[in-house]
Amino acid sequence: MINEYQIRVTPEVAAQEDRLKNYLGDEYGLNPSDIKGVRILKRSIDARQRQIYVNLKVRTYVNELPTDDEYQHTEYPNVEGKPQVIVVGAGPGGLFAALRLIELGLRPIVLERGKNVHDRKKDLANISRTQQVDGESNYCFGEGGAGAYSDGKLYTRSKKRGNIEKILNVFCQHGASTAILADAHPHIGTDRLPKVIEAMRNTIIRCGGEVHFQTKMTRLIVDSGQLTVDSCHADRVVGVEAVSANGQLEFRGPVILATGHSARDVYRYLAEAKIEIEAKGIAVGVRLEHPSHLIDQIQYHNKQGRGRWLPAAEYSMVTQVDGRGVYSFCMCPGGFVIPAATDKEQIVVNGMSPANRGTAWSNSGMVVEVRPEDIEGDDCLAMMHFQEQLEKMCWQQGNMKQTAPAQRMADFVNGKLSYDLPKSSYAPGLISSPLHFWLPKMISHRLQQGFKAFGKSAHGFLTNEAVMIAVETRTSSPVRIVRDKETLQHVQVQGLFPCGEGAGYAGGIVSAGVDGERCAEAVAQYLEQIAN
Repeated sequence: MINEYQIRVTPEVAAQEDRLKNYLGDEYGLNPSDIKGVRILKRSIDARQRQIYVNLKVRTYVNELPTDDEYQHTEYPNVEGKPQVIVVGAGPGGLFAALRLIELGLRPIVLERGKNVHDRKKDLANISRTQQVDGESNYCFGEGGAGAYSDGKLYTRSKKRGNIEKILNVFCQHGASTAILADAHPHIGTDRLPKVIEAMRNTIIRCGGEVHFQTKMTRLIVDSGQLTVDSCHADRVVGVEAVSANGQLEFRGPVILATGHSARDVYRYLAEAKIEIEAKGIAVGVRLEHPSHLIDQIQYHNKQGRGRWLPAAEYSMVTQVDGRGVYSFCMCPGGFVIPAATDKEQIVVNGMSPANRGTAWSNSGMVVEVRPEDIEGDDCLAMMHFQEQLEKMCWQQGNMKQTAPAQRMADFVNGKLSYDLPKSSYAPGLISSPLHFWLPKMISHRLQQGFKAFGKSAHGFLTNEAVMIAVETRTSSPVRIVRDKETLQHVQVQGLFPCGEGAGYAGGIVSAGVDGERCAEAVAQYLEQIAN
């Protein structure tokens, strides 16, 4: 007999299957020895009161063993010899687009400017060791995109655009823990996600697709010739030109453009070629890092912190200051702050967590909403230029290395220089700097007021034990590549499908994956139409 129950239990019961069986037996009149399996379908923590509870949806197997799969499998056929589609970028948007193309009987050719996920690790380590950033292999560029080494969080608020459960199941099929199907805020972990990404790439290749690393798109090919400033009204994109170690290459087919939020050379090319793009709002601020035990104490209302049975605590903060949102972003409990620049003379910070979320620090982006009208000029690249200026200013403040300027949280709010800094997870090192003085006033003032509000709602949050690390600018794309709402093609040229976070239509791993699948489906419809 199989039954499902909604239950509310203590963390200790939720963490131990024997205790869970005994609870189910007492609550529903079952013999615990007859329960042959318990599968957790949904799990969330309720930490609103001093007594913490875990809400569970469970499936029990009474006098029978579980035989159903924990996740739904997707069949991927062989697509050798099938019509090919060019996918530019091997981040979540590009990878899920490629896998969906295979499902639909099309052959993906994936071009990734960076290295494979294994070789990429060496370049990431070199950032801290040499203070140098490889412009083509870093925390944003390479197989898996920005998400591969920036936490692997799979939570999204975007529920209307596609099948989120499908995305999670595909991750499980390629090696992710099935816990991501149950958790309210699913998370793979930076240490485990690279193997999942590699397995996805192997599926693409096994089914007859291609994946080309260190292969950088330089321009689009159109049916009337190369798309340049002088030929901006071409009818149809039919492929791309790219450069690799083997020289200039050409790839033919409709193009899914999934280059990520940091491919600024792509934005510049599109602007020069007069392919319609527009400035898009972003959020800018800092990485705020607390000792993880302090966040545990605050969120779990307990001086002992999380204890044995609870995970590292998360938080979400949001308020309004002078008509703009101030909020936490990409919260990483038990994680690290990382250097996420993509070129020289930049400092950019981001956060990540291992699967066990077990470090001594917890961090999140603390950012302020910035709209195009907040920046002077009407250039479609104005928001990108604003990002670049802040990142270069930060680099100058950091002694022109990857050493990041930083300030204690309470000192920042009170307008004081921090004479020393706490220990930090940021490996390249910190340098004390008056962020309150040199950050743009529209950012610093709103952060100060926001921190005061957060300190009132969470006693102990506003503290000099926390350190602000500058600067967080890559929260989302500063550009939207304009596309038709129905066909998902660019409004100007057929055969070009702007995709994912870099195109301005997603905000994280899952939403980018969903958008990748939608673009693949749109390409299939497009090819069917032109064939007829």
